[in-house]
Amino acid sequence: MATQLTLVVAMDAARGIGVDNQLPWHLPEDLAHFKRVTLGKPIIMGRKTFDSIGRPLPKRRNIVVTRNAGWTHEGVEVAHSLEEAIAMVGEDAASIIGGAQIFAAAMEVADRMIVTHIDKVYPCDTFFPEIDAGRWTATAREPQHAAEGDLDFSFVTYERTT
Repeated sequence: MATQLTLVVAMDAARGIGVDNQLPWHLPEDLAHFKRVTLGKPIIMGRKTFDSIGRPLPKRRNIVVTRNAGWTHEGVEVAHSLEEAIAMVGEDAASIIGGAQIFAAAMEVADRMIVTHIDKVYPCDTFFPEIDAGRWTATAREPQHAAEGDLDFSFVTYERTT
């Protein structure tokens, strides 16, 4: 059985995912959802994403992809390509959590995406790739509302169709 790879991302209405290496919004409901989806699984991320988080996420195997051959961090496994990171997880289901370069490469090999679509546009300098409707089908949508900030958003699951 092949590894099941799931991209886990939150994006605004213009596909923005970050600004200055940080999330441009404060959405506790999405952070709780992210934790539920990724807990107990290997997570694969780029080094900039790891730097923005600042620490290994607990109760998850943290794999960081970096081109820097000398980069290390306690509690983290290092891979030097997305392919190497995927090989490291073997047959375990894994979550790919960013950033933009990792997402763009992973969309070619991922089976599923769990996307938090936020119904607002934020100032962003980093964007998620276009979701090709010919390759991805939304199979579940859970509308949400955050009282703080009066914000609508949805948790949407996409499955690869081709």
